[in-house]
Amino acid sequence: MLRNAAVNASRFSRSKKSRISKGITVPLVNVKPRQPVSTAAKAILEPVFVSLTPCLKRGRWDPRPGDNVAVLEPTVFKHPIRRDILHLCVTHHLDSLRQGSANTKTRGEVRGSGIKIRRQKGSGKARLGDGQSPMLRGGGIAFGPKPRDFSTKLPRKVVEMGMRIALSSKLKEQRLGVMTRLYWPCAKTKPLAMKIDQLGLRKTLFVTGSATVHEGLRRAIQNIPLVNVTTADQLDVYEVMKWDRVILDLKGVEYFEKLLKKRNVPTVPVHLLPSEAPSAISKQISEELPSV
Repeated sequence: MLRNAAVNASRFSRSKKSRISKGITVPLVNVKPRQPVSTAAKAILEPVFVSLTPCLKRGRWDPRPGDNVAVLEPTVFKHPIRRDILHLCVTHHLDSLRQGSANTKTRGEVRGSGIKIRRQKGSGKARLGDGQSPMLRGGGIAFGPKPRDFSTKLPRKVVEMGMRIALSSKLKEQRLGVMTRLYWPCAKTKPLAMKIDQLGLRKTLFVTGSATVHEGLRRAIQNIPLVNVTTADQLDVYEVMKWDRVILDLKGVEYFEKLLKKRNVPTVPVHLLPSEAPSAISKQISEELPSV
């Protein structure tokens, strides 16, 4: 017994030593050194220039629309168009408008006696229970609608992207305008309607970046058909896509740029552009494109 144990121990020691290599082994995984990750440089976006729309009531210090242009943030007003995101945002808004108040009574909620109508057998007719059966007239409704919530959830970043796409699509279709301010001195509807017809701004939604709409403008515009005014914080993607034309004031532009601007995208500062660039672009816009 002792001899057999010694033989087995010697065999185990020899087999264990044979499995251990004498030199330093190189691992089979990640033999080659890793190459540094190279990221492609992002394109530098240039600002978007839009000719100013004549104001409803030009003030003394307001700039002339023909000689000036509005400089817009490209990450907000020059976003790639994606119809799927617009569809998600519009569906999300319409779902939130559904009341979901439809309600029907089941057989347990219909008023009436629970007595059996006729005996089970012997009458030659079908077997029936109480009068609240869904098979009888005046009975309950089987699988009828009940009050429910139709609203759907959508991430905040998707909603913000939808607003960028909606504004960019309006600008691409030449249906987005910029005014220096939205102001009307009196609450008279007839002069404002004549001014809107003179500028060709029917079927237009006016958006201001102020907390409230100017009282004179609000009272005068509410009696004009196919025209409306709202604030920037109440605007959504559905309203932008619904209206044929959208007019922003400078405060509204600042509001959307502050809310929707992308921080990690390089853009060309305005002061680095040639001094004649805005005027040349303004002249080109006024010659080629109709003023919005």
